[in-house]
Amino acid sequence: MDIRPLTDQFAVSPQIDVSDMQDIAGAGFQSVLCNRPDGEEFGQTDFDTIAEAARAAGLEIRSVPIVSGMVTQEALSDFVAALQEMPKPILAYCRSGTRCTMLWSIAQFGKMDSNEIISRASEAGYDMSGLIAQLSRQ
Repeated sequence: MDIRPLTDQFAVSPQIDVSDMQDIAGAGFQSVLCNRPDGEEFGQTDFDTIAEAARAAGLEIRSVPIVSGMVTQEALSDFVAALQEMPKPILAYCRSGTRCTMLWSIAQFGKMDSNEIISRASEAGYDMSGLIAQLSRQ
């Protein structure tokens, strides 16, 4: 498991598995947010299996699947709602953690200083400078 905090209330991770749930709960997370569609990659654990294990570990879980590179306004709204409604701290996962970080960055744009978004993402191993530059031009 490779948990990468962006804030004290939100972290991202590459794909997690059923065997990670007790460790996730033990690390203090209250919720798990899946941003990966089922069937994206051969051998990927499906959401329902992850959800069952998460609930058994006492975690709230929600799915807001995002096809890589295709963020819709509805998906972004669902992601923001999850951030507002789910118990914190939240661990979000996708294939590599990049989609989760991208969604978080978009959701924080205009609320958090752009350089801080870029810095926090960079500290977690993700480059969001191009995304923030694109958002700044709109």
